[in-house]
Amino acid sequence: MPPTAPILPYGRQTIEEDDVAAVASVLRSDYLTTGPATAAFEAALARRLEAPHAVSCANGTAALHLACRALGLGAGHTVIVPTITFAATANAARLVGAEIAFADVDPDSGLMGPEHLAAAIANLAATGRRASAVFPVDLAGQCEDLAAIAELARGNDMAIVEDSCHAIGAAYRRPDGSWQPLGSSHDADMTVFSFHPVKTITAGEGGAVLTRDDALASRVALLRNHGIHRNQAEFVDAAAGFDQTAVNPWYYEMIELGFNYRLSDVNCALGLSQLKKLDRFVAARRTLADRYDSRLAPFSPMIRPIARSPWSKPAWHLYSVLIDFDQAGMTRGQVVRALEERGIRTQVHYIPVHRHPYYRAAGPAPTLPGADAYYRRTLSLPLFVGMTEADVDRVVDALVTILGIENHVAQRQTR
Repeated sequence: MPPTAPILPYGRQTIEEDDVAAVASVLRSDYLTTGPATAAFEAALARRLEAPHAVSCANGTAALHLACRALGLGAGHTVIVPTITFAATANAARLVGAEIAFADVDPDSGLMGPEHLAAAIANLAATGRRASAVFPVDLAGQCEDLAAIAELARGNDMAIVEDSCHAIGAAYRRPDGSWQPLGSSHDADMTVFSFHPVKTITAGEGGAVLTRDDALASRVALLRNHGIHRNQAEFVDAAAGFDQTAVNPWYYEMIELGFNYRLSDVNCALGLSQLKKLDRFVAARRTLADRYDSRLAPFSPMIRPIARSPWSKPAWHLYSVLIDFDQAGMTRGQVVRALEERGIRTQVHYIPVHRHPYYRAAGPAPTLPGADAYYRRTLSLPLFVGMTEADVDRVVDALVTILGIENHVAQRQTR
């Protein structure tokens, strides 16, 4: 590798001149927050993802927290969460006082399927407990059989919050064979997204809750803004809210405890500009993923992509692979450091959440062999819109050299 080769992070935003202009326009306007850019972003997001309601918020974690509060989850409730996810998926339920039951995942895709949910439900039942909700996770940009998960959850009187923070722009297959955008929420009470800079589109920071339920949308919007409303038809203290028949324009009511989880117009302007590029960005990521697939094919099974879900048309946020580090005679840490020396940065998605000290202290660790097998082998390689196919070749060539895979392939071909 030439000494001047650029650093390749595992993820990076793509900001173009029209994005800068959109943000600058808001900065020159009268509204930096709770203005027209927020409403425009929410309306465009709802249209694009084919859901009646989109409520923006500060980040993906806030979206999860708002969903928990909107559903009334709290002490005495249990939420099932796949252990291969970012900690926020489980933490949001803990923040409202709910208990977490971790579900296993497929060892080759990292996804929780209906069979894993069924096992988690059965494990709870064996201890006299039941779950109030499940949070499926669309890992890396693809999903499992969401309709089957929803059928199982609803048959057990469970709410469904789909964590789709990785997968904006993806679609999933319903039982009738139709493809629906993730976020359309046909098989979830709410679907949440993140607009962090490493995601497919960014708002700088930001999140959103999508839903088909009018009441849930209203609750999320209320809780996002301190629990305050200005709906004159619902004023509790009408004498204070009205001057005879005219509404007092300054008047508002806080009707429950909420949060300042609003997303600013500055962020929403960037998000709206980026949303217009979603299809292009998804296509670019798919092209890069296809190049990785092609280049890595000769080196299977020592290194191979995570398994593809037949239920999903993915929008790749991550390009994650499974590596047989034992066969290579190297640890994952050695491989990561060797790639870093070559200017290639990687990441691991994710440490199983039940292994974190906080959750280990909460009770006995569950036995989740699929998650253990996935975590032991996974590594996320660079993937972002600004990459070229030559960058993919650079990553694969470096990885193959570090692992010494050429020798293994040559030996296999001469047998």
